[in-house]
Amino acid sequence: MHFQARRTLHAALAAAVLAAGAAGAWLAQAQANKPPPAAVPPALDGIALAAPDAAAITTPSAANAWGGVRTGDHATLSDRVVGYRIEATLDPARHVVTGRQALTWRNRSAVPVRSVYVHLYMNAFEGEGSTFFTEMRQRGEGFRSGVGTEDGEWGHIAMRGVRQGAANVPWRFVQPDGGPSTDHTVARLDLPEAVQPGASTTLDIDFTTQLPRVIARTGYFGSFHLVAQWFPKIAVLELPGERGATSPRWNAHEFHMESEFYADFGSYDVSLTVPKGYTVGATGELQGKPLEKNGLLTHRYVQHDVHDFAWTADKRSAAPLVETWTGPGSPTVTVQVLFPPEYEASAKPAMKAAKDSLSWFSRTLGPYPYRTLTVVIPPYNATEAGGMEYPTFFTASGHATVEPNSLDEFLLEGVTIHEFGHGYFYGILASNEFEEPMLDEGLNEYWDNRMLRERGQQAHPMPPFLKRIGIDPAFDAFDIVRVGSPRDKPADAPGQNAWNRLQGIGPVYNRTALVMRDLEERIGREAIERGFKEYYRRWKFRHPSVADFREALADGSGQRAVVEEVFAAQMYAVARVDDRVSEIASEEVLPLAGTRLENGKRIEETRADLDKRIAKVRADWKKANPDAKEGRGPFPWRTQVTLRREGANVPQTLVVHFADGSSETVAWHANEKWRTFSWTKPARAVSAVLDPRRSHYLDVNKLDDSRTLDKDSRASRRWASDAMAFIQLLLSFIATV
Repeated sequence: MHFQARRTLHAALAAAVLAAGAAGAWLAQAQANKPPPAAVPPALDGIALAAPDAAAITTPSAANAWGGVRTGDHATLSDRVVGYRIEATLDPARHVVTGRQALTWRNRSAVPVRSVYVHLYMNAFEGEGSTFFTEMRQRGEGFRSGVGTEDGEWGHIAMRGVRQGAANVPWRFVQPDGGPSTDHTVARLDLPEAVQPGASTTLDIDFTTQLPRVIARTGYFGSFHLVAQWFPKIAVLELPGERGATSPRWNAHEFHMESEFYADFGSYDVSLTVPKGYTVGATGELQGKPLEKNGLLTHRYVQHDVHDFAWTADKRSAAPLVETWTGPGSPTVTVQVLFPPEYEASAKPAMKAAKDSLSWFSRTLGPYPYRTLTVVIPPYNATEAGGMEYPTFFTASGHATVEPNSLDEFLLEGVTIHEFGHGYFYGILASNEFEEPMLDEGLNEYWDNRMLRERGQQAHPMPPFLKRIGIDPAFDAFDIVRVGSPRDKPADAPGQNAWNRLQGIGPVYNRTALVMRDLEERIGREAIERGFKEYYRRWKFRHPSVADFREALADGSGQRAVVEEVFAAQMYAVARVDDRVSEIASEEVLPLAGTRLENGKRIEETRADLDKRIAKVRADWKKANPDAKEGRGPFPWRTQVTLRREGANVPQTLVVHFADGSSETVAWHANEKWRTFSWTKPARAVSAVLDPRRSHYLDVNKLDDSRTLDKDSRASRRWASDAMAFIQLLLSFIATV
């Protein structure tokens, strides 16, 4: 999901700054008023649930976790744990999906399983009593753009029957995270027959899904339907040695406002029946031509080695834009863009960004393994369905016009690249987005901003009329991320889970991206890329933890000590970074008044005589060096620069420039609050610059990283003149009204 590009850049920058400084005391108040959690009834087999406060794992997974590294010698890309055969029919007038599914699940554990858990995500939208709406109410804000739910626009999912063979399966709603009893997003099924170790069982489930008006990720608007998290989906049974587990446990969290999803890899065979005239797009490959019956078309899609399935249907869609892409190690990929007529201008830029992303991610991480990629641009008034990712299928953003170097172009391409990137970090690298969202949202934010940086792509937020008069500032991708990151008073470690966060989900994106960007500056581009490629190699089609990423990055980059230091300070914890140049002074080292021994005799040079001697030496030197620059002379200069550290210890570089064109460079990486460096040189100091390569984007304030010995008003004059020009422009417009 794309967090920041859901607004215009102007609003994003302002909102990000406010969020960074005052995310609110809502969490403390909510926790103070929160009733004690209801106990989850014990499972029939005694298998526990993941803890409600589970977050970043510190212990690496076992080598054989989820069947071990997928080397390419296996018969399938993933260790397929689950299979879904679903038949679903959409009633677009009532926005209802009626479905039947055969869910086949394999017990990988060494113990019999009697109770299984399924996610019923659509129940997050059944009413204000869900965990989703409870957290939204406690935070005092809507989801992303704040679209609300009106009467008659709620959604839900109802299981109308569950059978194991011929036996009915009883089930109950549970709240594994201690949410309100009115949250129905997780259900426990108590099986009549235990699933033995290594065996499989099939659950036949009839269900009905009422889609909500789209306010967050999924739902309808008019004839447009984005159908996601729409079927009963089994939770993940984690085994000892997997993501820190020491015994079998079910990972089944409620649908929180700012959490996303986690599921086993498997196979999907899904038949979608919709009225004729509706354009359909979905996860996976279409199997032949749709079959027509009674004015309805049935589209059958199949996809293996994924962990979710989403689809769209709309009778207003324009003719899809379809192209192909090929790359080393990947199959030929059919890429299609589905879009409404009002956003025709967005289709080709989205296609180009998607194909460029295929090339970039395949080259820098690993080959794209699927044969399809579908990009959906939601229509006007359904933008909350945009900026969301599913396997082989994602939603982007739509713009009526997409001019070169415009804000719309930056947002469209940025969101498209970001959502494609999720196909790797959320899709192929299948991390747990409930407990460790940084492995998807944070790493993806970092990697797609690297792609924007490589493309030389910048945001130009000014409207056209200001650009025409020369007011056209441009912002690099990482500069935008930096503005949105809480640097001064960070409250939540990037490794914290998705819902227990004082400053919300935003820092998972931007602070993680900055931590990784600063690590790249420290160990080098090639090292960071080796580390990420090793991460992809080890953990594709498995479920890594933060500890697994740390180990792959340390081994792949060859920089274990640095990686472990950064993870301890900025991933598992959060620390303010704030270094600055506190003082700079440079004074001539002149002869000193007093007495001295000369030829065994003590003599005294008076102050007047000393001043005369200094003046003569200066005059003689000036005569001999008529073209010497200011700051040079016959006497040496002692320069002192004091640095202050008001945050975490990070490796710093200080460069001091002198009037004769020389410079001195020193390193500072010590756990101390200040340090003074000094030099005695033939020339006076001109300036001192800390972090000259701008390696530390986490630093609170980059404006105090440098000082000049003499006052320099050029910057203030420049900003003042620009401000005055802008004010004069506004006054001239007002005068013409």
